[in-house]
This record gives sequence, C-alpha cells and structure tokens, in this order.
Amino acid sequence: MFSRIAKSAMVAALAATALAIAPTADAATITAADINPTAGTFTTVSDAELGALAAADGTPSGAVQWYQSHMGSTGWQGYCEKAVENAYGTTGVWASANAHWFGASPKHTDGSRPPLGSFVYWNISAYGHVGIADGSGGIYATSIGGRIGHASSVNYFNNYRGWTPAAVPHQ
Repeated sequence: MFSRIAKSAMVAALAATALAIAPTADAATITAADINPTAGTFTTVSDAELGALAAADGTPSGAVQWYQSHMGSTGWQGYCEKAVENAYGTTGVWASANAHWFGASPKHTDGSRPPLGSFVYWNISAYGHVGIADGSGGIYATSIGGRIGHASSVNYFNNYRGWTPAAVPHQ
C-alpha cells in the first residue's frame, strides 16, 4: 500500500509530466498568415443562432449536418481534429490533424474536388489543420473567422495538402 505522501508525490509527478508534454495554445493557433481571404467567401453564425445538436451518425451527410448545427461556435478553436471526429460521432482517434493526414489513406493530392464529408487537410500551425468537405469545393472547419464556419474553397487556408475519403475516423 502506498502512503498518502507517496500517492500525492505520484499525482504531482504525473501532473508535471502532462504539463511538460502538453502543447501550448500558441502551437495550435492559426494566424492571419495561414488564411487566404481572397480564395472565396466564408460564413459563420452567432452563438444565438446555433441550432440543436446534429446526429453525427457516422455518415458524410451527418458530419456536414454536425458542422452546420455548430456554425459560429468557438468551442473547438485549436481542436480541429476533435471537431472532425465529433462530426462523425467519435473522439480520441488521432492526436492531431497531422497525425490524421499521415495515418489515413488513400490520400488525394491531385487537385480533385473532395466529395461530401471527406477530410480536407492543410499544412499550417504546429499540428496541421483539418476540416470536412461540403462536396461542392468548399469546406466546414474551425478557425473560419475565429469560429466553426463554411468557406467556399479548400484554398481558404494556405498550404492545402489534399483530402482523404469520408469515413468514421479509425486507426
């Protein structure tokens, strides 16, 4: 049996380790240099206009519906990967958008239009960035005007990588 002092020391050591390896908020921040506002239009809605939660039923249309129901929310800023996973009804699969990009396949980097619900990726910020395709050449993502929003082009963010097929995220 551990004494209370030993347990307290272990908890403190674990907390210090978590703080040491946790990313800083600045590392995941998308800056003005990452955005290409001339690439198209974008839309958000105010917090007062947010609708009820969507299904997030594991389908491409359910993922898009999740984003539409969260338009304007600031709660996922810095958590783009969590948002795309939540849109598909899961969470905790990939550590970052970069991990998702490098782990998912097949990758499409040929400039083709991402189908509805597919994952779209950018090589920006320390962890990359990911959103969901609207099927018409645009995307739903975090960090559009500082919120979850819609952009009419995958080139809203700079350094577009490409897309991977719509699916419930898994490793």
